[in-house]
Amino acid sequence: MWPYPRILAHRGGGILAPENTLAALRCGLAYGYRAVEFDVMLAADGVPVVVHDPVLGRTVAGSGAVSDYTAAQLGTMEAGAWFGPQFAGEGVPTFDAVLAYCKAQHIWMNIEIKPAPGFDAPTGDTVARATRDYFAQEIAAGELLPLLSSFSIAALEAARQAAPELARGWLVEQIPDDWANTAKQLEVVAIHCDHGQLTPELAREVKEAGYGLFCYTVNTPERASELLGWGVDGFCTDRIDLIAATE
Repeated sequence: MWPYPRILAHRGGGILAPENTLAALRCGLAYGYRAVEFDVMLAADGVPVVVHDPVLGRTVAGSGAVSDYTAAQLGTMEAGAWFGPQFAGEGVPTFDAVLAYCKAQHIWMNIEIKPAPGFDAPTGDTVARATRDYFAQEIAAGELLPLLSSFSIAALEAARQAAPELARGWLVEQIPDDWANTAKQLEVVAIHCDHGQLTPELAREVKEAGYGLFCYTVNTPERASELLGWGVDGFCTDRIDLIAATE
């Protein structure tokens, strides 16, 4: 059974706001999305920050690696102007800031652990511990919790060791032939894959094995309907303007 929301705003606001910023979260919420996906990696001081690329230049002005700068330094860097002048001044948010916003606005989170190269286990450990601590009351009350996900097996293993009470999803581009063995070893609850690599047969196999099935990144209503018809439980989308959010 999939207890989580079905449709998530990719990186906060899809194509309508600079990804992985507080502005993106506000944009997604304005379109009715109370479920989001975003990426977390570690800054130089070990503080988790919300950003996708391990190097600066695409969405964050500057040069070098995210892991070269502290969270405070990253927070002052320009992460919004590349998208549009109305977003100028958006910095790289800390994971804590994003957790606080989402919790206050009752936004459910698929938290992708996105380690910089060489930081897989520390990132998985830190993100899991921070999430567990932030949702201690919800854990005690048995309420719905965020879902952790990652392409990194080492990060998922570290997250499991740090906070076994938090459910995890294994991210892959294409579901491999031996997926079931790996999923069992990782003790994940869901498989997350590129929708373009999925087939009806693979979808049925994953579902019959008792796992949740989540896809990225689905951007047309027609494809969304097709995938849901295959038994896909949920997906994220960049087109929050075309695909209506569901509670």
